[in-house]
Amino acid sequence: MTSLRTSSGNPTLRILAVVLFNLICYVDIGLPMAVIPVFVHQTLGYNTVVAGLAVSLQYLATFASRATAGRFVDGRGAKPAVVIGLATCTAAGVALMLSGAFPHRPGLSVLLLITSRILMGVGESWTATGAILWNIGRVGAERTAQVISWNGITSYGGIALGAPVGEMLSHLPAPFGGLLGVGLLSAVLAFGGLLAASRYAPVPPMPKGEVLPFSQVFWRVFPHGVVLACGSVGFGAISACLSLYFSARHWQGAALALTVFGVVFVLVRLLFSRQIGRQGGLKVAVVSLLVESAGLLILWRSTGVLSADLGAALTGAGFSLVFPALGVEAVSRVGPQNRGAALGAFSVFLDIGIGLSGPMLGLMIQSLGYGPMFLASALFTGAGVGATVLLRGRTRPGVA
Repeated sequence: MTSLRTSSGNPTLRILAVVLFNLICYVDIGLPMAVIPVFVHQTLGYNTVVAGLAVSLQYLATFASRATAGRFVDGRGAKPAVVIGLATCTAAGVALMLSGAFPHRPGLSVLLLITSRILMGVGESWTATGAILWNIGRVGAERTAQVISWNGITSYGGIALGAPVGEMLSHLPAPFGGLLGVGLLSAVLAFGGLLAASRYAPVPPMPKGEVLPFSQVFWRVFPHGVVLACGSVGFGAISACLSLYFSARHWQGAALALTVFGVVFVLVRLLFSRQIGRQGGLKVAVVSLLVESAGLLILWRSTGVLSADLGAALTGAGFSLVFPALGVEAVSRVGPQNRGAALGAFSVFLDIGIGLSGPMLGLMIQSLGYGPMFLASALFTGAGVGATVLLRGRTRPGVA
């Protein structure tokens, strides 16, 4: 068995050794991101609501499996959760590959696609939760913000890497092109990660202590989770609707816009994540949500590819620090024995914001068009700003 404890004491290197598995998971998520909405809408012939739902089902499945993943990590340890997550991602890639093999049988193809999205959602929650708690166990709870930040870097960096590769594969001829080729690559990557993770040394689960009911953990992180859900709508608009937006306006480069979103997201995490400890999570969240709102407003009024890319970039910059800024505050509200449950409960709100936004925004597109959809997303993030200001007021010294 390979030890993850490197000879170097550098905590960043020790984090990177484990966060690689999260990167693999999110490359798998990014691969079909620009392909699935167009495949469902144009190849299979379903409307934009179904196309948006096909993307959002993954996040709904992640939402449904967060609590189980968190409690599993608290009780059984982080490594087994990562192994289970990557095995599920492998199965999701196989189902995606089979969906692409039956484009002339829309019913069967969309059923396989739905299966793939559900499996990927479960794989995401188990892999991401396990990777975060694995790294916290390796470098200490005092580096929670750094661990969460690196998980996010690999999450959206993986999407930024996967999206253009997936779109490129979608244009290649069979048997390695189209959704079939995207699914094949997805399965191979996840299986490789599974083999690697199974050989690494685990860290023990937290010592036994007071274990809170998940419902109690949920309500403790609820205020911060509501803000996260508001901020997540902007990401839902980008992931579920940006490629359709480009296609409807006959613009080229939807995958590039998704890459811009991911690259800027990563850069902001790398350059500014330490501001969470220096300025406080709630102050950083306010600034981040304001920037995200500005990006969505630019997309609302966008007249060309460059302005759309700018809007995607600002949305990524704003959304970048929302999760770690609020997550550090939320996880601190429970004891270490409930850290996995708290992370799972808090992450539920990310899934709610992204998962519900896909079909909701798809309905809005059908009724009002793409511009008002981005405006509505900006209003949600603006509401998150107001909620965070209220939270800051409640947590000031002398305020009950």
